[in-house]
Amino acid sequence: MSIGDIGGAVEAMRKGQKVRRAGWNGKGMWLELVPADMWEHGSSDGSMDANHVGVRLLPWTGMKTADNGFVPWLCSQTDLLATDWELAE
Repeated sequence: MSIGDIGGAVEAMRKGQKVRRAGWNGKGMWLELVPADMWEHGSSDGSMDANHVGVRLLPWTGMKTADNGFVPWLCSQTDLLATDWELAE
């Protein structure tokens, strides 16, 4: 389902939906918003070390990659101006 531009993509992600561009070459790639309460940082046992005490967790955009990974995503100029954004099924 087409959602148009990057504004439509961001709005959809804020509603918990996954989005992608029709023009992306990789199969199965999509983006989603990762809420701050869905991830943690610090030590491997989940506790905060001295370098992280008082650090506020923020949401971020993650991408499911074509090789079945999941990484933080940054918008390119091409993605920013594209009008082929759609909901990912």
